[in-house]
Amino acid sequence: MTKESVAAIVEKQRQFFSSGKTLSVEYRIAALKRLKYYLIRHETEIAAALRVDLGKAPIESFMSEIGLTICEINYMLRHIRGFAKEKTVHTPIIQTFSHSYTKPAPYGVTLIMSPWNYPLMLTLTPLADALAAGNTCVLKPSAYAPNTMAMLQTIIARLFPPDYVAVVTGGREENATLLDEAFDYIFFTGSKAVGNVVLQKAAVHLTPVTLELGGKSPCVIDKTANLRLAARRAVFGKLLNCGQTCVAPDYFLCEESIKDQFIECLKKEIHRQFGGAPLQNENYGKIINQKHFDRLRGLIDPDKVVYGGRSDASALKIEPTIMDHVTRGDAVMQEEIFGPLLPILTVKNLDEAAAFIRAGEKPLALYIFTGDGRAAKKMMRVCDFGGGCINDTVIHVFTSGMGFGGVGASGMGAYHGKAGFETFSHKKSIVNKLTILDLRPRYQPYTKINALLTRVFMR
Repeated sequence: MTKESVAAIVEKQRQFFSSGKTLSVEYRIAALKRLKYYLIRHETEIAAALRVDLGKAPIESFMSEIGLTICEINYMLRHIRGFAKEKTVHTPIIQTFSHSYTKPAPYGVTLIMSPWNYPLMLTLTPLADALAAGNTCVLKPSAYAPNTMAMLQTIIARLFPPDYVAVVTGGREENATLLDEAFDYIFFTGSKAVGNVVLQKAAVHLTPVTLELGGKSPCVIDKTANLRLAARRAVFGKLLNCGQTCVAPDYFLCEESIKDQFIECLKKEIHRQFGGAPLQNENYGKIINQKHFDRLRGLIDPDKVVYGGRSDASALKIEPTIMDHVTRGDAVMQEEIFGPLLPILTVKNLDEAAAFIRAGEKPLALYIFTGDGRAAKKMMRVCDFGGGCINDTVIHVFTSGMGFGGVGASGMGAYHGKAGFETFSHKKSIVNKLTILDLRPRYQPYTKINALLTRVFMR
């Protein structure tokens, strides 16, 4: 799209927002219901698009994309009236005969830029939060998932006028054009490198930003863990969407006394979930494109592979691949993997694991498998990360009752549930002062008695 056409979309949305229609909670509820029922009625077509783009099985598409988006919409529908209400706050004595309250207000015209790995959910979940808060939205899905992008265009065109919600397609040129516009809020999910560009562009207009990035999320396995269960849940989290998940366990830190046993449990669990020939398993996903396929192949060190390692370039599939004796200096540890590679590193104890994690950038997620509750709480306390699980992986992102987001290099801001509503809202602070009484001590001329009274009132 041209700069002029993008500018026209933004201007039309600005005019629509100025009309005040989105301030009505009933209007927002109606919009959310339309989106919800469309997803329910067209689940099969949406799943088919995700199958072509990412090789996702229908149940995986529902669990991690369609169903998760519907859950977020349902949460908003249940709570939107409460979230949108004015909230009375304490009024200090010096403000006697006043009513102090906060009032959530939408930012206005928002931009949501989403990635290719969960192209439906990572577009429509923040959209649900933005609409619930009363904003208009311009959506920019990733061109790397073209079939889902086309499906998103169809969904939005059928449900909403473009001056309320619009989809802009294209690649880097369209991204740059959008970021030159003065939006009221930008919500970005993607890589750290692009997030850096988004933040710089937003700074020109002083536009507030949420960045949902990624990083190398560790999974710690200690000697008291239930290794069979740990392997089962770790394989689920790591190989969901073929490893192309921002909160997937990126690497494993195993206590040395149980490392070999845990690797054997991983092998058995991969075979149990995906069979002896994962490359032929139709429910085992594929890598998004040739570029990322080649990148992942380059991260595999054949000398350290203890399971898997094979690939099918024609299908863009790579086997679940376990690598042992990995060190911080290996290629697989230099970047977020975003694929089905399972590097195993050895530590002597949990203190060494925590020190290893703290020595790197703050991860988006942290996972620990342990039978020691105090050790788990200590790890959660001493390490900085966005969110995580004790004795499981990735499931914290399924909980609308708490926010999801990163910290430091893994992102800023959060969404899901109430956190999502608040992300797309500005909270106005208002004092409604009655006129029946006026405290004179605040006015000049200042006298000793006025100064004394002021100190009394401000205790």
